[in-house]
Amino acid sequence: MSAFTGLVAIVTGGASGIGQATAAALRDAGATVAVLDLAPEGLPPELHGYRADVTDRESVQAAVAAVAETLGGIDIVVNSAGISAIGTVEANDDAEWARVLSVNVTGIARVVAAALPWLRRSAAASVVNLCSIAALNGLPDRALYSASKGAVLSLTYAMATDHIREGVRVNCVSPGTVSTAFVDRMLQRFDDPIAERAALDDRQATGRMVTPQEVADAILYLASPFSRSTTGTALEVDGGVTHLRMRPRR
Repeated sequence: MSAFTGLVAIVTGGASGIGQATAAALRDAGATVAVLDLAPEGLPPELHGYRADVTDRESVQAAVAAVAETLGGIDIVVNSAGISAIGTVEANDDAEWARVLSVNVTGIARVVAAALPWLRRSAAASVVNLCSIAALNGLPDRALYSASKGAVLSLTYAMATDHIREGVRVNCVSPGTVSTAFVDRMLQRFDDPIAERAALDDRQATGRMVTPQEVADAILYLASPFSRSTTGTALEVDGGVTHLRMRPRR
């Protein structure tokens, strides 16, 4: 029997990219998985889709309540929904700042707030947020995105403190650049997408971008009962970007 057998997991943004890989990994590990997404149609077998907009509190509350009622509770929340932003502080107007922060930061708060009544009843309650190396590394042309992920890191620590005595663990995963459709769309904003992709590969000491499955594996560890003493932690899955200083290739 798997450690996830009998547990119900919510994955936001679970219809694509890291979220989809995580939802599938949780399902394969034995959890019952609900995907909250703007477009939850066409999901792989045995994933339960619920339409939800993380920028709309009523939408989130309705979807989370439906999951709990239909699937019998909530034990795990993975906050994977997120959007990108390119440019310096001059590049994005106030509306774009509000949009990105609403999805990447306040969206997490909305989902966790809605799920807490059920998480408090679980004997294996865990929240895992998708952060980024952008929270602790000064990346070029990522001012708004980095600000949002810095907020995710701080929010993770704050929620971990607030809810550990209620039996709810809160952690985050900080990936390096992950090879997803999300990144492909971001690259199209650059003058030379091919050169930019090569630069992203080379930024990792491993010489390649991180895969969605590698991030999903890290999320599974933090979400599982095997990490019962792990809370308020940011697990880096970044190919060495944050701590390694490699010499140029010869």
